[in-house]
This record gives sequence, C-alpha cells and structure tokens, in this order.
Amino acid sequence: MSYELSGKKVYVAGHKGMVGSAMTRRLRAEGCDVVFPETRIDLREQSAVRAWVAANKPDVVVVAAAKVGGILANDTFPGQFLYDNLMIETNVIEASRQNDVEKLLFLGSSCIYPKFAPQPIEEESLLTGPLEPTNEWYAIAKIAGIKLCQAYRKEYGLDYISAMPTNLYGPGDNFDLNSSHVMPALMRKAHEAKAAGASSIEIWGSGTPRREFLHVDDLADACTLLLRSYSGHEHVNVGSGEDVTIAELAETVCRAVGFTGEIVKDTSKPDGTPRKLMSADKLRAMGWSPTIPLEQGIASTYRWYLDNICAPAKAIG
Repeated sequence: MSYELSGKKVYVAGHKGMVGSAMTRRLRAEGCDVVFPETRIDLREQSAVRAWVAANKPDVVVVAAAKVGGILANDTFPGQFLYDNLMIETNVIEASRQNDVEKLLFLGSSCIYPKFAPQPIEEESLLTGPLEPTNEWYAIAKIAGIKLCQAYRKEYGLDYISAMPTNLYGPGDNFDLNSSHVMPALMRKAHEAKAAGASSIEIWGSGTPRREFLHVDDLADACTLLLRSYSGHEHVNVGSGEDVTIAELAETVCRAVGFTGEIVKDTSKPDGTPRKLMSADKLRAMGWSPTIPLEQGIASTYRWYLDNICAPAKAIG
C-alpha cells in the first residue's frame, strides 16, 4: 500500500518531546500540515482530548506522547507510569476513531519484550515471557497501546499501526538525572564532572548489560516510511541492529564530552535486562536503514546540550 502524506493535516501528540519534535521536523519536510494545541492540554483528560481532536479533524495522528524515564523513575513511580500512559494513549486513539482519522501511528518501546527474550528480539517475541521488573509498568501500558490499535483494526477496519523503537537519544532529550534515560544521564554526569574538575563519574550497575541506541532523526525517517508504506496488524521494530555495553557507552560519551577521569561502577544498583537488541529485519526489508553512527550522534547531541541546556542556564544565572 502507499499513503500520500504531502498535504495531510497531522497531529503529533507529544510534539514538544524529543520524539515528537523530530517527527514534527520530518513531517513538515514531507509537506504535511503539522498541528497541535496552541495551549497545553492534559492528554490524560478524556474530554479535553476529544474536544480538541473533534475541533481540528486531523487526517493523521502520531502518538508520541508518553510519560517516560529511566530505571529510577520507573521503579519509583510505577502507578504514574502505568496510569498516565494508559490514559494518554487510550484517549488519543479513541478520539481519533471517533473523528475518522485516516491513519494513526502508535509509538511504543523495546521494553515491551520479555526480559530474557532471544536476541536479536523479533516482533513475535511479544508476550512470550516475564517482563523486566524495573520497568514492567511502562511496558504493560505500551503493550496495551499495541493491542488497542490491533483491536481497532479488527473491529473497525482502521489503518492504525504501531512501531517499537529501541533506546533513543538526540536533541530534545531529558537530561534530568532523576528521570532521564542512560544516555543523557551519562552525558550530563560527564559534563558536570569535567566542569568541576572531578576525577571520576559513577555509573549504575556492572556496566556489562548491552543496549542498542538509535538517533531520534533516524526514528523519524523510519516512522515516515511506515506511515507511507505500511498497513499491518503486527507492530514493527525500529532499531539500529548494533548494541554496546553500558561501560562502552560511558566511554564513548566521555570522549565526546572531553572528560578523561575514571568511570566507577556502582554494583549495588540494578543492571536491568542483560541484553536488549531488536531485530529490524522487517523494517529493513521495506528499504530503511539508520544513517547516523553512534559516536557521531552522541557528539552532535552533546553540542545540542551545550547550546540549548547549558547556554540558557548560564544566561539566566
């Protein structure tokens, strides 16, 4: 199938976040009219979401909005991660159904897969084993979003699809050490250690777990391809196809930042899933492949951090 995006009115839910911002940039380049509320609406509130979608009648919806965070945030606020994400996705998807949205793309997460899924993880591994306990609440919410899109395809014949990105990074990331993912957390730690002249930085766990990373602009390219060319019941993995240990990631981040101190491993902290590498064979068969190497992407993200996080903070101070 082929779906023409140019000229379509597209609502990117979560447009201010890292993924939503990347999708907005990419879809505008595609000739789309990207729309979103002029004033913030709480996507957890059903009536507000329904009223806005009914008033604006988008042709396409991208569900990039979510409550996200790293191991600490997920483990500390399980109720918020489950409830908020369930409400956000359910409200946006149902409002889209009620207002005849032509195409919807729901974005999930690689944490939907079992903790000990065979590597690389294929789409068929969903619901074949127990989840990683530290982020199971977020994972369950994302699985529910996949299943809701599948249910609406089955019952209503709607062209609603899902994509499962691997660990993402890039401009617009969250650098708050209390809620961020591993990449921005490491970047901020290394930057602050360098500025303070510290001799070391600390990372959680043994440093041995392996993780896959994808620049958010590569994700936006993949999602644009899926909107144009994919209409299927099964969700589609979006990953780079390569992984590194957390220790290797820390070393790469430190090189980009210019921090030369020691990397200390706090083995009292959890490692999480031992390895999480996704198979992106299905997506690659459609003609997509990532274009931004990890080291290059980390370096450009650090420049964005300096220009957009550090520089404004200095100006305010």
